[in-house]
Amino acid sequence: MTNTLDDLRNEIDELDQKLQDLLNQRAALAHKVAEVKTATDPNPVFYRPEREAQVLRRVKERNQGPLDGETMARFFREVMSACLALEQRMKVAFLGPEGTFTQQAALKHFGHAVESLPLAAIDEVFREVESGAANYGVVPVENSTEGVVNHTLDTFMTSSLKICGEVELRIHHHLLAGEHTRQDKVTRVYSHQQTLAQCRQWLDAHMPGVERIAVSSNAEAARRLKDEWNALAIAGEMAEELYGLTAVQRNIEDRPDNTTRFIIIGRQDTPPSGCDKTSLMISGKNRPGLLYEVLSPFRDEGINLTRLESRPSRTANWSYVFFVDCEGHKEDDTLQAVLDKLEAAGNTIKLLGSYPKAVL
Repeated sequence: MTNTLDDLRNEIDELDQKLQDLLNQRAALAHKVAEVKTATDPNPVFYRPEREAQVLRRVKERNQGPLDGETMARFFREVMSACLALEQRMKVAFLGPEGTFTQQAALKHFGHAVESLPLAAIDEVFREVESGAANYGVVPVENSTEGVVNHTLDTFMTSSLKICGEVELRIHHHLLAGEHTRQDKVTRVYSHQQTLAQCRQWLDAHMPGVERIAVSSNAEAARRLKDEWNALAIAGEMAEELYGLTAVQRNIEDRPDNTTRFIIIGRQDTPPSGCDKTSLMISGKNRPGLLYEVLSPFRDEGINLTRLESRPSRTANWSYVFFVDCEGHKEDDTLQAVLDKLEAAGNTIKLLGSYPKAVL
């Protein structure tokens, strides 16, 4: 028997009702979870990064389509965000202003049921979380095209905050015009210095005579077009929509797989989720073979390194610290063995955090 259009619509309506009832049942359970936590713990922790990562992984693993696993996980991300807001509405600080890729990363990781707080600099995000004015912060740490964000690494040298999560965001840059822009008279293009670098080849080929002016953020570049008629900006879709701009050319980044990795910073440690990464800072007396001594314990224990950076230590000229990301959790026996070997060799170790690998 062939279903009519009305039959199919009625079936969808019935399913919508069931979905709505189930979502409210889930929200009611989340509210009860909050009550139990509050009754048993004077300082309850409502946001559990490892728990959310486990839930999202299961969503993707059991998904049968036709919706793809990523889409289904994003849906559940928003459901969990709304339910968590019933327990505690979180404040998340991010590198602003509004419309930046960092805000986009924050919403991708936490969902839209959080209060997002834009700040002007990376160290301000750290301070806001350290003071307790924000529950968590989101800052960029590395880009697949331009490499590490030095300011983020340097701030960890004096901060007590922990990394409790990560999020990867595919970055697409668009050349944008404002309401009053005269495109035949453009003499300058605004964007963040990293964005200008990520679009260098396209700009060389298509806008060789146009001045490139670096500003504090892509959102700031978009904002400036409100008052200028001879400029364009490079920014993302969020800034385009927020400031009412028009795309002159989309996806002008030099590499189509251009991706930025952001980290979530907070004040507490994160238990194992079953698929984790650990970030640490290692420093030692400058001597021949120091780098080998730092790396060999990871090799001996079969632990894969995902990132290695060196930065000036700020304690003495030509003295450096190593920032290492590796697979595994600090509670794993193999990683604990690495830490023991590094300390036995006279190195100083600062654990920046163990946290779930990015799911979305």
